[in-house]
Amino acid sequence: MFIAMNRFKVAPGSEAAFEHLWTSRDSHLNGVPGFVEFHLLRGPQRDGHTLYSSHTIWQDYPSFEGWTKSEAFRAAHRDAGSVNRGDTPLYIGHPEFEGFEVIQTVK
Repeated sequence: MFIAMNRFKVAPGSEAAFEHLWTSRDSHLNGVPGFVEFHLLRGPQRDGHTLYSSHTIWQDYPSFEGWTKSEAFRAAHRDAGSVNRGDTPLYIGHPEFEGFEVIQTVK
């Protein structure tokens, strides 16, 4: 398995708008070969932001890589650079990507 994560530093007061944006959008993930599961995670408040992470599980790295080159990926991220609440960006800076190969799973 492969886990792909993006960390977002959400501006104070923008948490509800950020969550609504993510929970109401079409992710275009269903039907993508190798897609297993998606989670949106809310983390701690710190240093002037609330930490969020998108967490996607894939059967393997090639499945994730195929997603990043697909039309579904482009459609899901079409407006990602213009995420604002009025004139104020919802998050601070660019998302930080982290990818992990799963070594062990305990169920």
